[in-house]
Amino acid sequence: MAKITFEDLKKIKEQYRASTTLREGGARAKVSVHMGTCGIASGARPVLKALVREVEDRDIKDVIVTIAGCAGQCTQEPMATVEIKGEPPVVYGKLNEAKAKEIFAQHIVGGTVLEQYTVEERA
Repeated sequence: MAKITFEDLKKIKEQYRASTTLREGGARAKVSVHMGTCGIASGARPVLKALVREVEDRDIKDVIVTIAGCAGQCTQEPMATVEIKGEPPVVYGKLNEAKAKEIFAQHIVGGTVLEQYTVEERA
């Protein structure tokens, strides 16, 4: 069995810190990819992976990418909800990797909601 190094422990600490930041109020944004059965069948995994890659590639520490259950709008899957501190949540639908990257760049980083991908909330 390999020994854990100090660097390994630092990496584990940072991963844990990133997963708890929003609860502690330190995250600026959270993106939840809906991973119910319908979401997964529609392609939510590649969307999730694309968003995680964006966070890693840009070395962004104040954005959390997580998963959520079914949003109840199967025809709009794959879906993701973007929550930015101090703003109402925005639900995006019919996503793919390219749209997820565009949403990350324009909305999460740039602050501009991409209306063409949003899903109207049902009352």
